[in-house]
Amino acid sequence: MPPRPKRYHHANLKQRLVDSALALMAEVGPRAFTLREVARRARVSHNAPYRHFQDKDALLAAVAAQGFDQLTGTIVESMAAGKNAEDRLRLAGRGYVRFALEQPQHLLVMFEAPLHDSPRPEYESSSRRAFETLLEAIAAVQAQGGLPAGDPHPCALAAWSAVHGLSKLAIAGRLPFDNTQTIAFSDYLTAALSEGMANLPHPGDIPDPKGPAPGRSTRPAAPARTGRPRRRA
Repeated sequence: MPPRPKRYHHANLKQRLVDSALALMAEVGPRAFTLREVARRARVSHNAPYRHFQDKDALLAAVAAQGFDQLTGTIVESMAAGKNAEDRLRLAGRGYVRFALEQPQHLLVMFEAPLHDSPRPEYESSSRRAFETLLEAIAAVQAQGGLPAGDPHPCALAAWSAVHGLSKLAIAGRLPFDNTQTIAFSDYLTAALSEGMANLPHPGDIPDPKGPAPGRSTRPAAPARTGRPRRRA
């Protein structure tokens, strides 16, 4: 008699599919990604993924949610060594870059997989927690006078854009640094960004015409507020 197919525990099957999807996305990207290939790599029937995921987008959302959870954990762990708010913000940048260097395949799914209009509660809550961690770090620096007072979202978006751009360049091999040097360079990037924002007026709240989204403010735009005086040369 032919051997019976191996049975997987319900929870183990879901994680096995997530792991297989992550590995496949790293190899072929979002365009060539299929549930059938995920099932083949997980060594389960081609119908098995549908026990947990409605379609491939639902599976990718689960992979991205796992990535955001791990990103948040890495940032929080890195910040724990900070002696003050500005130090913790610097370490948050380090944590982001370190996660990207260690988990480039997760970063691919988190930010390059197609987005869809259907709600993905697990993805939305995980991505919101990650961004709120950065918001809290920015707000703590504001409270100590290191950044202009006001809505922390513009400063958080600037910080996110900077460390994400550095991470993508590093992953693509476009920087003259190894991983250790890249993480160290993130300190300079964070310091340069913080120094610049500290000497600029607050740009005002960010209007969101499409309604609330993870990590975004729903308050109407307010007049720009100034922070610390500009430094004279």
